[in-house]
Amino acid sequence: MSHVYKLLGAAAAVTMMLSATQVSAVPVVYEGVDNSPGGVLGVNSTAARNNFLSNLSGVGTEDFESFADGDIPPLNLNFPGSSSGLTAVLSGGGEIETGTPAGRFATSGSNFVEINSGNNFQISFGTAISAFGFNGTDIGDFSGQFTLVLTDILNQTTSYDIDGSSTSGSSLFWGFIDSNNSYTNIAFTSTTGSDILGFDDMTIGDAEQIITGEVPEPGTLTLIGLGLLAFGRRFISKAK
Repeated sequence: MSHVYKLLGAAAAVTMMLSATQVSAVPVVYEGVDNSPGGVLGVNSTAARNNFLSNLSGVGTEDFESFADGDIPPLNLNFPGSSSGLTAVLSGGGEIETGTPAGRFATSGSNFVEINSGNNFQISFGTAISAFGFNGTDIGDFSGQFTLVLTDILNQTTSYDIDGSSTSGSSLFWGFIDSNNSYTNIAFTSTTGSDILGFDDMTIGDAEQIITGEVPEPGTLTLIGLGLLAFGRRFISKAK
């Protein structure tokens, strides 16, 4: 019977390992950067955005076209097409910009959010979200960098440094999907350089809008371990 108990011990160890993996899971990040794509979202940025969107269903995008040139925060954001009716408020620095000033541009329509390096803004969500993505333009050509600080429903924070490109007129897409956690606030905090940054086409989604099977569902890995334990118990029962 020793081999049976070894099997149970191994299954228990797998369950504990997989459970620990689930607890320490981090958001899945999607990122693409292009040098000077000519006033449009570049190939790498577009591929990253499409990959992000392919893992979501029924989400909407704020393209800032409902605002006027020069509008400043607070801005009430809406996400047309979202099946969850999600809303958010953008507060802090920045303003709505129209046109293509010195390398920055809208990735759809004509409006985007522009912010000077050294200023910050944040987005507070009316309902906690589990997915967020945006397009950025002309980020990094003057060594500018910013940090995204995600605050979850337990008031814990996770930070990501976004570098962009050293080339004027660059584009990027950055997004995350987290099937294990939800977030109430995202802060855009400028950290270095003297850059001016552009942001457009922000997309958000809640946990129910994550497509099952594309991103690991909570508890899936633990269930595998529990299945191994159940198999071991049945094996012992038959051996008696």
